[in-house]
Order: sequence, then structure tokens, then C-alpha cells
Amino acid sequence: MRRAVAAVFLVLAATATRAAPPEPEAYRQEDYRSPTPATLRGAVTVNTPEAERLWRAGAAFVDVLPRPPRPTALPPGTIWRDAPHDSIPHAHWLPNTGFGALAPQTEAYFRHGLAAATEGQLERPMVLFCQRNCWMSWNAAKRAVALGYRSVHWYPDGTDGWAEAGLPLERVSPTAP
Repeated sequence: MRRAVAAVFLVLAATATRAAPPEPEAYRQEDYRSPTPATLRGAVTVNTPEAERLWRAGAAFVDVLPRPPRPTALPPGTIWRDAPHDSIPHAHWLPNTGFGALAPQTEAYFRHGLAAATEGQLERPMVLFCQRNCWMSWNAAKRAVALGYRSVHWYPDGTDGWAEAGLPLERVSPTAP
């Protein structure tokens, strides 16, 4: 029994001291569901209480969780319905805008979506998120900083941390282009 307890303690201690990966210079291009850095140059990294405070203060919230693609093996004529997506209330869902490289049309959709979310105000506080261990939100927040937004907040725990704190989620649809 003591050995089992000691082994669990060692695993927990190792996990607690494991460092986050270093912040890269460029956008993440692959392996999007993996541990993220602790920081993002030009943005403020926020935890759940800080995100909630920003939400209650009226900051723009932008969810970049990707939309699952239609399975390629579906027979022709099969009806495909996207899985429902729950997000932080009043968030603008801009799916597929957190990949490392964006097609020009997707990049334009992202720019338009951010402008709509912030009402065109580059200084309006904005919180970008996805789920925990998701580089999509890191990439999107980095992209928002590059676009000149001056109050970018990155919420790395995303909807996972929000739900775990008992905060509300609501069903959302993608923001129209």
C-alpha cells in the first residue's frame, strides 16, 4: 500500500513540475491537441476567474474550436449534420481559424469575425479560446495580435476550464461570414 501511495505521489509531483513547452516564434502547424506554452507574446494569458471577470465586463469572446469535417466515406446523398457545439455564452464561434496556415478565404473570415466581435475597436478587450491543450486558440490569439488588436487575452483552459468551474455554456452556431 505504501509503495502504491508513493508511486502516485511521484507521478503527481512529476506532472506538477513538468514545464510547459516553450513559446514558438511561428504558428503551430500540427499536433494541435497537445500541451501549450504558458505565455503568448503580445497577449495576456488568463485563467478561469480572470476570464469570467472579462466576460462579466463585456469583453469580446472568440471561440476557435474547429468544425469536424464531413466523413469522406459517407455514401452520396447521406445527410450530414454537424455535432452541436456548446461555448461560453455570447461568444463568436469562428471555426477552423486556429490552424497554423489559413487559406485566404478563412483568413478573411477570421479578420471579419474579429472586427464584428470587437465592433471594430482594436483596443476592446478580446478573449480567444478553444479547449484545454489546444493550439488553435494560441494560434488565433497570436494572429489577433499580428492584426493589431491591443487587448488580446488568451484563455488556454477554454470551455473545459469554464465548465469545470460551473460556469454556463450555451449552444452556438458558427458566426456568419
